[in-house]
Amino acid sequence: MNSPAARPSVLFVCVHNAGRSQMAAAFLTHLAGDRVRVRSAGSAPADTVNPAVVAAMAEVGVDISAETPKVLTVEAVQASDVVITMGCGDTCPVFPGKRYLDWELPDPAGQGVAAVRPIRDRIEQRIRTLLDEIAPATGTAAP
Repeated sequence: MNSPAARPSVLFVCVHNAGRSQMAAAFLTHLAGDRVRVRSAGSAPADTVNPAVVAAMAEVGVDISAETPKVLTVEAVQASDVVITMGCGDTCPVFPGKRYLDWELPDPAGQGVAAVRPIRDRIEQRIRTLLDEIAPATGTAAP
């Protein structure tokens, strides 16, 4: 799975694409580099990424200040090997042959940085586990 042609793709979906899915996409991009294609989207995207989420990610050296919430499209789901939902309910289209995971995580909407930190840390743990499953590092130490 490590050749460019076989590079796995992951789509993270939550309602607003302003918190959980943004953190997950940023961690996977940060940790996987070019080993994985990463997308995120929301079923009802917000206007901006949650400022507390941006601040919490900056604390761990991941800058998502330039990210913007994106609307969930059928094309994004079809182009992804793994679709990870985070509280979007039944709004995510389901296609045969895709791997679907639902990560139950608290919604950081309206929360301060202190409340976002434990959510961020749980997401990072799950991303590290996912990365080991779908695109393990070969011949190099994991970041």
